[in-house]
Amino acid sequence: MARRPAPRYMGGQAVMDGVMMRGSSTWAVAVRTSEGDIEIVVHDAANWAEKWSQWPLARGIATLAESLSLGFKALTWSAERQLPEEEREKMSKGATGATAGVAVLLFAGVFLVLPALAARGLNHSLSIGGSFWLHVAEGTIRLGFFMAYLYLIGRLPDIRRVFQYHGAEHKAIAAYENKVEVTPVSAQRFTTEHVRCGTNFLLTVMVVSIVVFAFFGKPSLPMLILSRIVLIPVVAALAYEVIRFAAGHMRWAWVRIAMKPGLGLQRLTTREPTLDQLEVAIASLRAVMTTEQRAEVDARVAA
Repeated sequence: MARRPAPRYMGGQAVMDGVMMRGSSTWAVAVRTSEGDIEIVVHDAANWAEKWSQWPLARGIATLAESLSLGFKALTWSAERQLPEEEREKMSKGATGATAGVAVLLFAGVFLVLPALAARGLNHSLSIGGSFWLHVAEGTIRLGFFMAYLYLIGRLPDIRRVFQYHGAEHKAIAAYENKVEVTPVSAQRFTTEHVRCGTNFLLTVMVVSIVVFAFFGKPSLPMLILSRIVLIPVVAALAYEVIRFAAGHMRWAWVRIAMKPGLGLQRLTTREPTLDQLEVAIASLRAVMTTEQRAEVDARVAA
């Protein structure tokens, strides 16, 4: 009897009125058009991060860089789909690249440098004892900024719809990984939480940063700002290893408990999707499946 192929972990992200999915060798974006149809584009995936898959820490940096690159391309394409045909040609790659650069700088300033400066000022006024507690205060302020940001943007109608597609992405992947029929109705019963979510990763980054930055004690102001920026790859690589370990050991009770805060935080970045949105997410998911994976999924019978 032929052995069924083992399901491969899928990953993705929500985009404007759609979902991007990444498979073993391709990535795809599916969006809902203004006419109500589903438009899909499929590309070969750059697998240069695979070269580092056996190297701890280095694989985290490579995977993050590759994911950010794909995510930016997917967001750009989905945003273009929302514009009239004549306006799409006016969008230059330089302009979109500049926008992404500004966004990265703002993120670094608001969520890395500003909390460090705020904790430093708090230390001067309250005389916080020990550098470790100073970094705990910095991490707490950073988390507060992050949660406030997610709450505020989640109140915008357009972002709320993106968060619905984020939930649809999680549910579609959950249906695939739990070996049930991959249909909107079947996927709808799953939770919008997922351990490999980027929200969970960002929370892990904030916790890991407390430990990493603590090794630098109470540096001077220039060194404080420099360390927060230069150490981003180190913190991200360590956080990646934590998430990678947790994803493979969710059967352990203490791992599930440790992941609960990150899963809980996803309530701010996901919303319950509609069946139409799940249809889009599943279309993107199926587009990146191999022939064998698609055959295995089609052969599933609802319990």
